[in-house]
Amino acid sequence: MAKNCEKCFLRARYDKNPGSFLGRIWRWHINFCPGWKGYFTALSPEEKAELARRYNFKKYQS
Repeated sequence: MAKNCEKCFLRARYDKNPGSFLGRIWRWHINFCPGWKGYFTALSPEEKAELARRYNFKKYQS
């Protein structure tokens, strides 16, 4: 699953242009995606903190 989330074309679109239509869909989608949740929870605490900051995950920011 990690490979899918790391190389997701929608995630790349968000990274390139967060305001794009596909980027916004990806950002909305990860709020409930079980694959993303599994990927995110498998990361180290440092990686989690970086992604929480980058993608503005308020519930995961401390």
